Amino acid sequence: MKVISTKELVKVYQSKLFSKDGITALDNFTFDVEQGEIFGLLGPNGAGKTTLIKILLGIVLKTSGDARVFESEVSNVAYKKKVGYLPENHRFPNYLTGEQVIRYFGKLSGIEGTKVDSKIDTLLEMVKMKEWRNVKIKKYSKGMMQRIGIAQALVNNPELIFLDEPTDGVDPIGRKEIRDLLLNLKSEGKTIFLNSHLLSEVELICDKVAILNKGKLLKTGSVDELTSTGNTFRFFTSELNDKVINYLLTGFKAVLHGNSEFTYNSSNDEDLNKVIDYLRQQNVLIRSFYQEKSSLESMFINLIGQEKEAVN
Repeated sequence: MKVISTKELVKVYQSKLFSKDGITALDNFTFDVEQGEIFGLLGPNGAGKTTLIKILLGIVLKTSGDARVFESEVSNVAYKKKVGYLPENHRFPNYLTGEQVIRYFGKLSGIEGTKVDSKIDTLLEMVKMKEWRNVKIKKYSKGMMQRIGIAQALVNNPELIFLDEPTDGVDPIGRKEIRDLLLNLKSEGKTIFLNSHLLSEVELICDKVAILNKGKLLKTGSVDELTSTGNTFRFFTSELNDKVINYLLTGFKAVLHGNSEFTYNSSNDEDLNKVIDYLRQQNVLIRSFYQEKSSLESMFINLIGQEKEAVN
């Protein structure tokens, strides 16, 4: 089931201060998010990420195109009962405690007071903030604010959760705890839409990723698909003699990285097995080999760089 679906979505902000034609924040943006996925949205500042989230939440009106959540037009507010949202740079009233924030947002979601109270302990425990429940927000660190923000986003037990920079300001241990929490939510069948600048976090947790730049969708796919460098395999072996090295270079067009390491570009599994068979015939010990991949961060930087060069 498609939880989120857009087709040729366009958003133009009209402003005579900048351009008579307006500013295009989203340009024919088309993508889908399936139920139970953790979906990551990536892009530089000003790419249109927050605009997309706000359109999907019905906060900002689209200019044209189609946007649906739970197969309903975003103009139909009924779907919001199944949605939780943590905005970027959120602000809570400083005079409230963490417990009061959760209760306040629970009531805003239409949950009765007694039912909200029964959820508070569970949510505070979930985000590791139980001992801070009666401390006022003004004394919270940025990381603690993020934790309480996640708790309020979950107060209505949503099926779809929008998280805009959820680990911003959170220490490494806290980021690991939040990753574990999101994986647990996924195991319960919930769909998570994640916007983050921490690409290493996205790489660890997301099932699929979309890369957005200047309102246009550049790439979408699984992390493995986006970080694959093709069919290049790196081998680590026992020390290679001159005969084996020469044949690897001439017969297989391998690239040597020392006397016990080389890379080989294989067009198919049969060719890869020929290299393995040859090494074994020569009594070479294969210690390990793997298919080379780029990091999501490297791929992202290269892709955005290519876009800039194309424009220039």
